[in-house]
Amino acid sequence: MIANIAYVKSVMGELKAKKKFGQNFLIDANIVDRIAKNACDPSCKTIEIGPGLGALTEMLLKYSKAVDAYEIDKDMYELLLSGIQDERLTVYLTDFLDADLSIYKEPLHVCANLPYYVTTPILFKLFESGLDLRKITVMVQKEVADRLSAKVGSEDYSALSIEVQYLYDVKLEMNISRSVFYPSPNVDSAVISFSPKRERDLSFEKGFFELVKNCFRMRRKTLHNNLKDLFDIETIEKIYETCGLKENVRAQELSLDDFLKIYEVVR
Repeated sequence: MIANIAYVKSVMGELKAKKKFGQNFLIDANIVDRIAKNACDPSCKTIEIGPGLGALTEMLLKYSKAVDAYEIDKDMYELLLSGIQDERLTVYLTDFLDADLSIYKEPLHVCANLPYYVTTPILFKLFESGLDLRKITVMVQKEVADRLSAKVGSEDYSALSIEVQYLYDVKLEMNISRSVFYPSPNVDSAVISFSPKRERDLSFEKGFFELVKNCFRMRRKTLHNNLKDLFDIETIEKIYETCGLKENVRAQELSLDDFLKIYEVVR
């Protein structure tokens, strides 16, 4: 069993966990099993991002058809390959943000323990990949989980909030204490899942998400100022008139429905 402190210490040897990769290893087998069982479907392949030593990988293989794991650290890559011998496991030594996801044609599940610094770009990549993702399950810092469900007008409300609301039903699966990691991080974590709530229309989404990101590009600016880089003044005036927007409104004050109305105007 990989998820225990004795195994982690024995295989790490002289190696140190790398803070730059957010390496904190799960050492509670019961929690790992719960995460994997909830995240997987035995009829689907699972993509894992950042497998580390393979505590979660081991359990994902138990509940998945197969696992493709993406690991950025060569040391972890080698330890993972030596620690798990299973023909259903494929490990790629690469940054997931550089990975070519066009190789996947089948339905997929995704499971990942994401460090803070890379959470947002990885989620954007997954959301905008066009893959048939039946469920995404991620473990993140608890404060990040709160941000993903941020409401209109809050400090944490962002372009990512809009994408999440448009595409997925978000569920808090469990809170995770920092005590079940080695080395122990400074914050607690949470496991959240994303389940699709609509059929994908990739051509619509591409333009819509691009618009939303540009509206949030400079948060301190008004919506009007952010739109000036995208449209002529006649189009902007039409947006404000059609959507009934206040003159000095900012992107963080607008709901998902507001952005959809704006996009209908500019399409």
